[in-house]
Amino acid sequence: MPTHNGMIAGLGTARNMPHLSTIISGSALVVVLSTACLTPAQHIAEADEAAYAIIQERRDALAAGGDFSLDRSATTLRQRLAEGETPAAFSLAELLDAAAENSRSYQDRRESLYLAALDLTLERWRFSLQTTADGEASVTEDGGGTHSAGVLSSVGFSRLLGTGAQIVGDASIELFRDIDTSDGWDALSNLSLTITQPLLRGFGNDIVLEPLTQAERNVLYEARVYERFRRTFAFDVTERFFSILRQINTLTNEEENARGLTLLRERNEAFAEAGQLNEIQVDQALQDELRARNRVIDAERSLETQLDAFKLLLGLPIGSDLPLDASDNLSLERWPSLDIDAPEQLVVELALANRFDHLTALQRVEDAERRVLVAVDALGLGLDLVLSGSSASPEGQPLDHTGGSVRPWRLALELDLPVDLIPERNFYRESMINLERAHRDAEESADRIVADMREALRSLAAVRKLYEIQERAVELAERRVLSTELNLEAGRAETRDVLESKEALLQARNSLTANLTEFILSGLALYRDMELLRVSDLGIDVETAPIEALMESRAP
Repeated sequence: MPTHNGMIAGLGTARNMPHLSTIISGSALVVVLSTACLTPAQHIAEADEAAYAIIQERRDALAAGGDFSLDRSATTLRQRLAEGETPAAFSLAELLDAAAENSRSYQDRRESLYLAALDLTLERWRFSLQTTADGEASVTEDGGGTHSAGVLSSVGFSRLLGTGAQIVGDASIELFRDIDTSDGWDALSNLSLTITQPLLRGFGNDIVLEPLTQAERNVLYEARVYERFRRTFAFDVTERFFSILRQINTLTNEEENARGLTLLRERNEAFAEAGQLNEIQVDQALQDELRARNRVIDAERSLETQLDAFKLLLGLPIGSDLPLDASDNLSLERWPSLDIDAPEQLVVELALANRFDHLTALQRVEDAERRVLVAVDALGLGLDLVLSGSSASPEGQPLDHTGGSVRPWRLALELDLPVDLIPERNFYRESMINLERAHRDAEESADRIVADMREALRSLAAVRKLYEIQERAVELAERRVLSTELNLEAGRAETRDVLESKEALLQARNSLTANLTEFILSGLALYRDMELLRVSDLGIDVETAPIEALMESRAP
């Protein structure tokens, strides 16, 4: 009995082999093999290309800066520090990049956006032309000693249209021979086409395209969530950064105060040795000097603790150095736009118009309304128009599909009565409840934004006034220190007066730094909540154009 190898070898010497049949069979095999030859890495590359294109389109629409990728840098800042690289002073932009590299939450948000885009590619595929190709080679024995061999190749396609029409086509060619009689290969082919068009239930773009529409919206929602996360995350890192700068400034003030008290104590000791000052004033100066040294130690410890916590947030080695480039970040000159002088109604209006989370809440109401329509459609009568036909060639003539070989075509109306619709009924009721929830969520989102913006404006105005007051307090404290020191030299003041003035100056300077930090962060938070905070490769900044344009349009 011939083997499989003999059967396949016989393909090349078969009698009456149609040349086109061989081409069709070979083409189908090529399609199958070309698909199967893709490696897992190539499949990932294809998925990334499709998903990244969708993500880039959505992020461009949101005016988002920076690149998007799931892949981490080959040389992260953590690796460079672990390898012993001596860092220069880190800018805020570099620290934001380092935090984004190592943050698990950041990576989770990236992956969520990517997966939403991947789901969209699947939904788009469902409405594209889908093709199939397969083949089969076999040897059979009929139980009576007769052996036969055959090769079957088929290609097919299907397409779902926006109207709900489903088009399915198939073409196959079969080669066969009787091995025992050594006959040549015979061939026949089959063609079939079926078109199913819903007329009632399942008809129309609104119903059929709903999964695709929702997948498109989901990518937009995830892109908004991702961009809002980037901005809130950058704000959180900036807040930590400014808190450390504030602590550095506090430490500087404490050290300067301690040096001043040391000089005062040394001066008092010299006067006491000369008999011009009593020991009480010497001890008073020494007491305040010791307290100042304690505060310096506490400030240093607090700074180191904050730096370690910051390195933990950034994902950097805890034992590494983290020098910071303060430059002009902690100054009003760096943030001139934070002093917002805009009406409350305008700020609220901008927030309601721009906030990504609020826009999504509003559009989820639209999603819920569409799902109600889909649920109503599912309760209706099913009526499909079905048109089908097929053709089989005569044996040995695979290209002959003349009228005599065409099988009768079929035109039918298929009716599906709406009975026993418990799942559909429940889905409809659930969709109505979800619509009411979506309305409530949108209302709550708007109310929360209005309340948050009012509080943010009040907080910013209060901190601004406190900063102005504290600036005057520092000026007054500096004059008081100078005056008491001069009076002490002239014998018209005592050591206690100088010590109290220096303590007041220290507290005023520390409070000024605290108020400045709070003012900058309050202003950045206000822009963040108006969705006007921008994150780029250069760091963090604010966009003032929408405020200026709206104020100009409302000007009398």
